Amino acid sequence: MSVTPSMVKDLREKTGAGMMDCKRALEETSGDFEKAIEYLRKKGIASAAKKAGRATREGSVSSVIQSGGKTGVMVEINCETDFVARTDQFKNFVRSVNEQITQSTPIGTGEGATILAQSFVKDASKKMEDVLKETISTLGENMSIRRYAHYQIANGANGVVASYIHGEGKVGVLVEVTTDKASVTESEAFQTFVKDLSMHIAAAAPSYVRPDEVPADIVAKEKEIALAQMQGQNKPAAVLEKIAEGKVGKFYEDACLIKQAFVKDPAKKIEALTAETAKAAGGTITIARFTRFVLGEGLASGEAVH
Repeated sequence: MSVTPSMVKDLREKTGAGMMDCKRALEETSGDFEKAIEYLRKKGIASAAKKAGRATREGSVSSVIQSGGKTGVMVEINCETDFVARTDQFKNFVRSVNEQITQSTPIGTGEGATILAQSFVKDASKKMEDVLKETISTLGENMSIRRYAHYQIANGANGVVASYIHGEGKVGVLVEVTTDKASVTESEAFQTFVKDLSMHIAAAAPSYVRPDEVPADIVAKEKEIALAQMQGQNKPAAVLEKIAEGKVGKFYEDACLIKQAFVKDPAKKIEALTAETAKAAGGTITIARFTRFVLGEGLASGEAVH
């Protein structure tokens, strides 16, 4: 497979590696993008902390919190230009989609196809796909409902769903935090914590809540990469193994929310901040889950929306 300039550009944007390094990595891996990233990391050229590419598509990430924080939705809707994303017609469509998810979409996360197949809550004679096509016709620009998240505090449970939207819809976070007492959610300490946590997730981009959520194959791959980076070092195998374990620990600090340094106070981990807040609020606090969307993340610059 021939390596094209656009492939090199996309790999460079995702890894931060030099252009020639990216070209060589793609050549060595026959153009396999994920294997090229692994190749660069094993060479110590790319960082695991480098997140997937710059946003390359326009549109909006938006959210709605309802029922006093008991339910919340977030959706990414793409279009071709920022001009269309700022129009009232586009914003009205976004509001309709948020309402659609709240009323009809299952709890959890999913792709836009799930929403498109549903009957429109405002007019059951139409599918959401029809509403999208009508909006595309009106605005004269291709659009897509890309993905969504829908969280809800279980009946009888205590907690809140909260959201944070940054940069006029460029980054969005939906987070669910549970407690053992209703009084905890009413405390100022808890409310400040949830707000700060949402903003932290937007800034720090964790992939998991805690280390036990990381799939075993990913942990094994991180260890393999760490050992590969130390090839040729004249050290005992036991020492190299210990160093590799340390690098895996560093991976957890980068990838797992509770192990990250709090962006507003780097001397404190989110794990410690959670415990501190729980004590101040007089109960327990558990970060149940989160979803973080970056507008256009993972879409190549030339990729069409559908």
